[in-house]
Amino acid sequence: MEGLPCIPGNSFRDPTQTNFHVSHTLDVKNGHRVTKWPQVGLGGTRINYNQISEDELELLRNYRPELLYGKAVAQTPDKFVPATLAFDKKVLRFFGYFKQTIHESPNEYFRVRPVKILYYLEDDSVEILEEVQENSGIPQGKLIRRHRFPKNDQGETYNFRDINLGQNLSVYGKVFRICDCDAFTREWLESEGIHVNQSELIPRDPYLTKRHQIAELKTYKTKNDFDKLKQYVEMDRKVLRFYATWDDRSQMFGEKREFVIQYFLVNDTMEIREVHKANDGRDPFPVLITRHKIPKNRYDIKGTFPHVFLELTDTEVTDYFKPSDLMIGKTVNIYGRNFSIYDCDVFTKTFYAKNFSVNNFEPINIQETRSEFPKMEIPPYNGFGSLEDSMQNCLRLQPERPKKDYVKLMENDHRVLRYEAVLDSPREDDKLRKFIISYRLGDDTISIHEPPQRNSGIIGGRFLERTRVSKPGSSLEHPQFYGPSDFYIGATIEVFRQRFIILSADLYVLKYAEEHPEQFTPAVIESLRQHLSNESGRPDARLSTNIHIQRKPGDFIRLYAEVRNKLKH
Repeated sequence: MEGLPCIPGNSFRDPTQTNFHVSHTLDVKNGHRVTKWPQVGLGGTRINYNQISEDELELLRNYRPELLYGKAVAQTPDKFVPATLAFDKKVLRFFGYFKQTIHESPNEYFRVRPVKILYYLEDDSVEILEEVQENSGIPQGKLIRRHRFPKNDQGETYNFRDINLGQNLSVYGKVFRICDCDAFTREWLESEGIHVNQSELIPRDPYLTKRHQIAELKTYKTKNDFDKLKQYVEMDRKVLRFYATWDDRSQMFGEKREFVIQYFLVNDTMEIREVHKANDGRDPFPVLITRHKIPKNRYDIKGTFPHVFLELTDTEVTDYFKPSDLMIGKTVNIYGRNFSIYDCDVFTKTFYAKNFSVNNFEPINIQETRSEFPKMEIPPYNGFGSLEDSMQNCLRLQPERPKKDYVKLMENDHRVLRYEAVLDSPREDDKLRKFIISYRLGDDTISIHEPPQRNSGIIGGRFLERTRVSKPGSSLEHPQFYGPSDFYIGATIEVFRQRFIILSADLYVLKYAEEHPEQFTPAVIESLRQHLSNESGRPDARLSTNIHIQRKPGDFIRLYAEVRNKLKH
């Protein structure tokens, strides 16, 4: 059956087979995972080892890789370098210590002697040096000369693989504890595949530590009365002035109040004054805390101190406020109140820049932005009454009379600019109608009068009452009213959807325009002059300013007598 091809119908199952175990091919040897060829097949059946054909075996026998890849090139062996040359001047340096037992001494039982262990890679020799300590009383320096240290009685010597951190090195009856090494040593050991342990601290020698404590110099400060006198002479009338705030709004009815903290350099006393403002609702007592030395913590004193009949002195309280405790941006607690310093005066800035090298004196902004209340929206103007009168009804429950420009009203009282105009209308009857437009300079109001004409069929009289007229195209909320510069010869004035064309003006208009040229353009003034000069029966307007009326003495008396006689008759 083995020679048959593996196709359906050529494979047969053994009905008597009951064992289907898989042979063991995976194993572990010396800590490594290995595989081996199976000895038997599934269920213990026999396996043919040569699973390939005779042609493939023949190909493997005659396989010559040099025909495919070429002849192998013989490599030159590396040049031999002796260890004395390869590891010349390469030394492994370890740091450690050993303990020396002290006998018959009540002050010490042992001494900790730090050492350096030098391992020379060129010949595996080791040298131990002891660090020199001042006044130690024992010989120091080279502790064990350089040579190969014996490891055991079999003649073996120490190798760099036997030395690591956190281990003991026993040499000639002394046990050295290795604590640390340098960077080159750590890198070398790791390159050789050695795991370097964590470093340890070399303990301090208790005897030398005690000696150093005794040898330390103690400084003492002797009080000198001259210091207070010098402070009084140099610092008299010199005051540090700070501006601070006390925020008490966390309490009921609390508020944010401003204070001035004054520090007197002559005796280190402090005074706090409140900054009062007009109508702040508080009594005018400026001093909040009187001048005295203020402690940082008033209750940091002994419980046996008699508070009832004695005051605090420098004996009980020693920690008072100093200039270094008061700076811009700091918050100091004085008798339970937190004062935030936000600025200081010029002298204080100079003092801190000279004595404390402080240059940042940027003041802190304490002004708080108030929330704006919602404003009432004013309804649009409906056209009834004047705009100012309607605005007062929206602003107040009891409206007031609109304010007028009384200065303008008094200066321009009885000053009226009159213009002659016609109605711009497609109707033939309206084209013959004439109107007098009066512009009052006192309140910028306009009135229109139609003089009666015989056989016109139209009753003359008042055409428009005195009122302010807005220009066409302006909004009701922001109207633009007609002014003196809008009236000139040929101008079209629209008054409540009625259009008027100005044809003429009186001489007073020209006189007013010449006296107030800032309200009229030069073209308007020149057009008024030309128009009034061309009218028949009127003198030349351009020469009106040069006409002089010559009077003789007694003209007024003769005119008065003539008028009186006519009135009698």
